[in-house]
Amino acid sequence: MIIPLQPTGKAADAPDLARAPAEFYRQPGPAHDSFGRRINYLRISLTDRCNFRCVYCMPEHGAHFAPRDELLTDAELLRVVRAAAQVGFEKIRLTGGEPTIRRNLLAIVAGIAATPGIREISMTTNGLRLAELAQPLRDAGLTRVNVSIDTLDPDKFRRITRGGDFARVWAGIQAAERAGLTPIKLNTVVVRGYNDEDVVALARLTLERPWQLRFIEMMPLAGVGELAEQSVVPSAEIIARLEQVYGPLQFVGWFGSDPARTYRLPGAVGTLGFISSISEPFCATCNRMRLTADGKLHLCLLRDNELDLRAALRGGASDEDLAALIRQAVWLKPWGHGLPEGIKPTLRGMSELGG
Repeated sequence: MIIPLQPTGKAADAPDLARAPAEFYRQPGPAHDSFGRRINYLRISLTDRCNFRCVYCMPEHGAHFAPRDELLTDAELLRVVRAAAQVGFEKIRLTGGEPTIRRNLLAIVAGIAATPGIREISMTTNGLRLAELAQPLRDAGLTRVNVSIDTLDPDKFRRITRGGDFARVWAGIQAAERAGLTPIKLNTVVVRGYNDEDVVALARLTLERPWQLRFIEMMPLAGVGELAEQSVVPSAEIIARLEQVYGPLQFVGWFGSDPARTYRLPGAVGTLGFISSISEPFCATCNRMRLTADGKLHLCLLRDNELDLRAALRGGASDEDLAALIRQAVWLKPWGHGLPEGIKPTLRGMSELGG
């Protein structure tokens, strides 16, 4: 069974944003949104490009990418990180597209690691280049990785990723473990008709390895919305399938702002995580914002609300101005996604947001 979260507030509790004076956003201290949530986790998309074309992330044809001069430069990105740290952001996750294809990746990681106030830098990657990059990334200051892996069947893997090489990804996971980018978390987006039958084999990995296998419900973002509507596999269905094979799962816990409810197979070394964005939203404990590769601060994964930091950066904003803008964006963060009310994101796809 899914352990439900209890909300700590609702949209009606939000203060009137128009009444907040400008000096409010320049106050010291950690940033909180209008519902009292401490927002301290920034997911940064380093690029909207990727060397895979996964069915749940990008259309097979016709994907549009931002011109390179519209993407944040390395210096601009690090300025945003410094400003975010100034208002209390402590955790950074690098995403994409695929972050390992970003030029100067190691220098970016090192620059973030050197930023006062940042205590954790992680990365979500498809793992294709991880075998060669794991140790250099660890040396630069990366803390750990999440690797996307949606099946253990090489042929099916190639179909889901539209050309991915399973052997290279598996070698990358092993290299990450050797380099100490731990705990290793493996992300599986479960798509009906593609890999819903693979969850049993994937879960088996945790019997002997100290990894967390995270099963993620597919989300209806731009470019794959029609597939998502037809192909979401609720976490409760995945758990039922696993329990038919392994017996009752042990509920380990739900930890702070981690979106995954954690379980364990009987006798397993590792754990299972269930991220149920659609069937069991976890908006009550959300602590994150997203920076797109083209410099927009995206307020909620499944809404289109954004604040343009690139315009401020290129318009002469000071570090204090940037910090105030980030604090303002945090305050404007909505309570949660609007899927129950029929509100669907149309602006960006997963490859632009990084999940």
